[in-house]
Amino acid sequence: MQITPPFGYKEIVPLNKVQKVRLPSAGEVPEFARKINAIPISYTEFAQASHEYPIVFTNAGSAKVFAPVAALGMVDGENLYNRNNVWASSVYMPAYARRHPFCMAKVTLDKVEQKNRLICVEKSYIDDKAGEAMFDDKGKPSEKWQAIEKLLSEYEQDMERTIEMCSILADYGLFEPFTMQAKFAKGGDPLAVTGMFRVAEAKIEHLNASQLKNLVKKGILSRVYAHLLSLDNFARLLDRKAALRA
Repeated sequence: MQITPPFGYKEIVPLNKVQKVRLPSAGEVPEFARKINAIPISYTEFAQASHEYPIVFTNAGSAKVFAPVAALGMVDGENLYNRNNVWASSVYMPAYARRHPFCMAKVTLDKVEQKNRLICVEKSYIDDKAGEAMFDDKGKPSEKWQAIEKLLSEYEQDMERTIEMCSILADYGLFEPFTMQAKFAKGGDPLAVTGMFRVAEAKIEHLNASQLKNLVKKGILSRVYAHLLSLDNFARLLDRKAALRA
């Protein structure tokens, strides 16, 4: 059996009911997210994430495989929302970071990827002395674990909708590459953020009635406009970076 860890996770193992796990403190930034300039977001997160972060799309290598991310910094290795390993207060923390150290991982058995995913935990967080039990002696889940399991389950279901959304937008030919250029008000070298994609608003009006209806029916069109409006949040990132420089 081969278990494929998601991006950012190191060594994961299946969660066992007798294991004790060190749960992160409120707002704790996972190690992998402390120095990244973008983090994946899912279908239902667009509304909340668009208030603070620029939402852009990345290309996963294949011409038609895209994924939405929230931009966290202006250069590689920069998370402007990381404050001494705690997420900036009063700012929405994406579910990809909140679910850590748990995840639902892909499993390959006899070279065949299984349909169902396996609940796993980052191995380094298993701590029989200082950790917390997720189940009692009778195997009944604790309240904390019930909340965590709900987050994991809802996130996986949400990612299916995210994949479908990106597939439809790609099939309709709506993605276009773009570069964000920014300059500090008080001088300094200008910044250029590359490797991003956005939905080309001008192309939407050329869709046929059936395509437009499909975008509305599946709730994609509202997320497209949340994404487009969120691009103004690059100014927020620049302000945060300027504040750190000051």
